[in-house]
Amino acid sequence: MQSPSSPINRVFQFLQQVWRRLPAGLRAWIRKRPWKWAVWALLLGLYIFSLPKPLFQTPYSTVLLDQNTQLLGARIAKDGQWRFPSLDSVPAKFATAIVAFEDKRFYHHPGVDPLATARAIRLNVGRGEVVSGGSTLSMQVIRLARQGQARTFKEKFLEMILATRLEWSYSKEEILNLYASHAPFGGNVVGLEAASWKYFGRKPHALSWAESSMLAVLPNSPSLIHPGRNREALRKKRNALLLKLKENGAMDSLTYASAILEPLPDKPLPLPRYADHLLDKVQQGKLSSSAGPNQHFVSTLDKGLQIRAQAIIAQQHERLSEMGIHNAAALVVEVKTGNVLAYVGNTTDPEYAHQNAVDIIPAPRSSGSILKPFLYAAMLDEGEILPTTLIPDVPSYFGGFSPKNYNRTYQGAVPAHFALAQSLNIPSVHMLNQFGLARFQYQLKRMGLTTLHRPSHEYGLTLILGGAETCLWDLAGSYASMARTLDLYSHYIGQYDPHAFRPLNLSLANSQEPLSYEAFDQLEASAPLGAGAIWHTMEAMVEVTRPEAEGYWRNFASSHKIAWKTGTSHGFRDAWSIGCTPDYVVAVWVGNADGEGRPGLVGSRAAAPIMFRLFESLPLSDRWFRQPFDDMAFIGTCRQSGLRGGRFCPEVDTTWVPNAGRKAHACAYHQPIHLDPSAQWRVNSSCVSPLDMVKKTFFMLPPRQAIYYRSQHPQYEDLPPWREDCLVLAENRSGPMQIVYPNRGTQIYVPVELDGRMGRTVFEAVHQDPKATIFWHLDETYVGQTQEFHELGLNPKPGTHWLTLVDQDGQTVSRKFEILPRAKD
Repeated sequence: MQSPSSPINRVFQFLQQVWRRLPAGLRAWIRKRPWKWAVWALLLGLYIFSLPKPLFQTPYSTVLLDQNTQLLGARIAKDGQWRFPSLDSVPAKFATAIVAFEDKRFYHHPGVDPLATARAIRLNVGRGEVVSGGSTLSMQVIRLARQGQARTFKEKFLEMILATRLEWSYSKEEILNLYASHAPFGGNVVGLEAASWKYFGRKPHALSWAESSMLAVLPNSPSLIHPGRNREALRKKRNALLLKLKENGAMDSLTYASAILEPLPDKPLPLPRYADHLLDKVQQGKLSSSAGPNQHFVSTLDKGLQIRAQAIIAQQHERLSEMGIHNAAALVVEVKTGNVLAYVGNTTDPEYAHQNAVDIIPAPRSSGSILKPFLYAAMLDEGEILPTTLIPDVPSYFGGFSPKNYNRTYQGAVPAHFALAQSLNIPSVHMLNQFGLARFQYQLKRMGLTTLHRPSHEYGLTLILGGAETCLWDLAGSYASMARTLDLYSHYIGQYDPHAFRPLNLSLANSQEPLSYEAFDQLEASAPLGAGAIWHTMEAMVEVTRPEAEGYWRNFASSHKIAWKTGTSHGFRDAWSIGCTPDYVVAVWVGNADGEGRPGLVGSRAAAPIMFRLFESLPLSDRWFRQPFDDMAFIGTCRQSGLRGGRFCPEVDTTWVPNAGRKAHACAYHQPIHLDPSAQWRVNSSCVSPLDMVKKTFFMLPPRQAIYYRSQHPQYEDLPPWREDCLVLAENRSGPMQIVYPNRGTQIYVPVELDGRMGRTVFEAVHQDPKATIFWHLDETYVGQTQEFHELGLNPKPGTHWLTLVDQDGQTVSRKFEILPRAKD
């Protein structure tokens, strides 16, 4: 059954209305001869529905444009033709030229030109051969749409009928557009836009009179006359058309004189290939906003910046390939809109010898240290740390996991902002252990990371050091969202744009500007991360330095302020570098697509130089993030511990922290200690009267932290020793030596090596005196001695054991542990 809104029903309804309006006498006359009118009605219906929809059912090329509609690249159509989708409008010069050459009464006839038809008949009969077709542009559109039809009088008559029907449904401009988009221009080039790029390397609206005229004469005989052969015949036809245009008043004499001197193109040009990986995504429909088959995909890319980005990647690729590093990818993002301005999915290699066809940007790769700013910001936002809070930086064991800093050194305790700036691994693991794996994974998902599919316990604490996969697309989007949230917070006077945290955008049609200043009813009071926490994170990232990159960074910092972070995955397989300003985010990945690690594949050496070069190609300003005072509190903090000022802190500074920092723990590192009257010995009431005691406040770190902290801070003051006549429990008399591993009551499972032998367990200790010698004993049996680095590999049998250490001064420390038996097969 036909729908009430179907074309056939609409025709019937129209005919019924016409029938009711006819005079009664005429209707009576018609009723006596119904078959004649039925025939006319049938012919009318056939005429009305004679045009197919769509008129052209040919495949089109996939065309990628930048934000200014400049061509970035194209893929050939399925039938092997370079046929671009229909133009939005026909350039005025080409429209004038093609009408003058093909159909001078185009704007006045109803699809068929009787004068041209009569002239064609007279010429063909007079010469005894077909020398003129008399086809109008409307008739040629019909012939192009009915491709493959024989050139017969019957077909010509049908073209004339359909041409009049075409004029019924399309305007003259639309018909001209259909012709320009589907006419043959030689070889496998179809349509004006494809021809313009193939022959002249620019879009049709930028063509000169000479170029437009040459393209106007090409469809007349594309198989015989094109720039590859018969050049003189082509020149004569073009110049004849230019002369006609001058005589018609379309151009003046000076323009004509210049036009006829323009050379013809030598040969078809290769189309631009400025964003191959993005073009593949568009062609495969992997973008939710991908254009349909008859449309251009207008991207957010900037052609000039895209070309510069590819050139920078190519230059650095030459250097990196000598080190066995063959792949790199980069994104440049506009913070305000989230639009991607440059998309370089991989390095360029015509032979694709190193998987250069793989688009790295959406590919999950090991994150390295690139997630550390997210943890720092999350803990600030929850009030669990302040920027200056001291975080442990000592040899640490978390079950079977023992993180190490990149430089293999320890500082005892470091401020949280310093740990981020220096990308220290051990403090970061301590922070994650405090914050919680599940909470951090949830926070990462809120911020736009989409690759964390496993339960948090499967990642473990290695999550913060590269134990999870992320991709350049998500990372750039998350950093851009943080920068956007912070930049807009002051603009909205302490409120948040609910859409500030969002994925990146590649389609100009989906570009999203921030909310208008008046849209206060749409703003929110909170965001996935508060502005205060983000601001402190950006400030810490500004201070990022690396010994191997310091010179380059200092030169760049002299002119521009940028918050940046690098990352290197385990095994030197992935190098990351991401930087942001209030205006732009630049994200870079370097490595090998097949996962092969290389010794020089470090974020600061391999990826950061590319990031800085990309920033240098941007129109950077001196603008920086404004401090979000509405989301901050001015509180007192202990100068030494960095915690909220406690009652015993001797020096308290006032500083701005995120609002949640007001609930941070107060300093507990400063404690009053009782000394004897000489202030040389620690005492208690068992040996000295309270009236004779001297009370002094000391900054006291846990013993293990103090050992390493002292080496970096000579001003650190040790507690005086206990006076010998005071009664003190043994466990309260801390000595100069500490066992790092194993911990008290540790149960150790020793794996079996590949050769079937039991593996060795590495035991570790520290000593205040860097020159001390430690003598190791296992179950009262001497097993070795160490100096400077106190680590010893042992393979005790299953069961309970005692590890005893003695230094050269006779100081002793012991630890009990258990070796678990090997599980039976």
